[in-house]
Amino acid sequence: MGKASRDKRDIYYRKAKEEGWRARSAFKLLQIDEEFNIFEGVKHVVDLCAAPGSWSQVLSRKLYLPAKLSSDSKDDDLPLIVAIDLQPMAPIEGVIQVQGDITNARTAEVVIRHFDGCKADLVVCDGAPDVTGLHDMDEFVQSQLILAGLTIVTHILKNGGKFIAKIFRGKDTSLLYCQLKLFFTEVTLAKPKSSRNSSIEAFAVCENYSPPEGFNEKDLHRLLEKVGTPSGADDLDCSSGWLEGPNKIYIPFLACGDLSGYDSDRSYPLPKAADGSYKSLDPVQPPIDPPYKRALQMKKASNNYN
Repeated sequence: MGKASRDKRDIYYRKAKEEGWRARSAFKLLQIDEEFNIFEGVKHVVDLCAAPGSWSQVLSRKLYLPAKLSSDSKDDDLPLIVAIDLQPMAPIEGVIQVQGDITNARTAEVVIRHFDGCKADLVVCDGAPDVTGLHDMDEFVQSQLILAGLTIVTHILKNGGKFIAKIFRGKDTSLLYCQLKLFFTEVTLAKPKSSRNSSIEAFAVCENYSPPEGFNEKDLHRLLEKVGTPSGADDLDCSSGWLEGPNKIYIPFLACGDLSGYDSDRSYPLPKAADGSYKSLDPVQPPIDPPYKRALQMKKASNNYN
């Protein structure tokens, strides 16, 4: 498929390049904010699994740059944005980059040091594993990534804070919902307009962080497992089976973004120049050190050898 073909088939991919976003996922966070107003009053924010940086761009444009351009702004009062990923990414104005593992407690310590001992008002995570196409497997691995993110959230998020994370909807979504409800009084699943209807992707919007009384971060996994095995039996797998029938959980699900706006599953005509031609734009920022870089080098060397 040529670039022009993808521009036609994916309106948000094309718009991302036109508006200077590194990825189409920027629109998902913008549409979540339109519905939930997640940026209100935010001064300290963390972007987990940040590369290539489209959500960090949104945070910079919505929080840092308006404050910087304000006539009464002071350098020591500007919003602080920390982006964390195992992969490096190109710089973004107002964003502090930390190359680290979100499951490591030391990473949480680094974040808090950048915040001068303060905790975050908002944590966002658009991370996802490489999908296999096996929905049950993809859903499970994604839920484990979210719970890994929750590990660092319990260390760095202040009481009353918000956590936004990508999920894959499936048979155990009710279990994940109940696990998140342990720590947040409000949990809503949101489907932005820019997320394809054909995708099982959605976003957990968790508001008002309120950990259980006497909560110790070391007890996190024990608490999460207890949700899936309410009988307390040690030989049972953590599952959502008990949440069916009379115990069935009804999860709030909300479509967000302008519902009369662009349809992410529809093809749109390409804007033509006066001479009838169309020029496809290059991506705003290609990955600077992708994990598949070595494979590309080996393939290129093999082609040159042949």
